[in-house]
Amino acid sequence: MNKNDLIAAVAEGAELSKAKATEVVDAVFTAIEGALKQKEEVRLVGFGTFATAQREASKGRNPRTGEEIDIPASTSVRFKPGKTLKDAVN
Repeated sequence: MNKNDLIAAVAEGAELSKAKATEVVDAVFTAIEGALKQKEEVRLVGFGTFATAQREASKGRNPRTGEEIDIPASTSVRFKPGKTLKDAVN
C-alpha cells in the first residue's frame, strides 16, 4: 500500500472526498513528524509507538576494500507495533 492507496482507503472508510482525505492523511503525517523532531514519542494505543533513537558514531569496514571508515552519529526513527496490531497480523 502506498500513500495514494491509504488516502483512497481513508476516503472510503470515513466517507470523505479524496481531497479531504489527503488533507487528513497529510495532517497526521505532519503531526507525527513534528513530534519526532521534538524528540517526543508518538504512542497510538493498539497500533504502535514511533520514537527516535540515537546511534553513536562507530567504526565500520568497507566490504569491497577492507578499508576502515568512520560512521557518524545519527538519529533514526523506530516503530514498535502494539499488541492489537501484532495480533491482527498474526
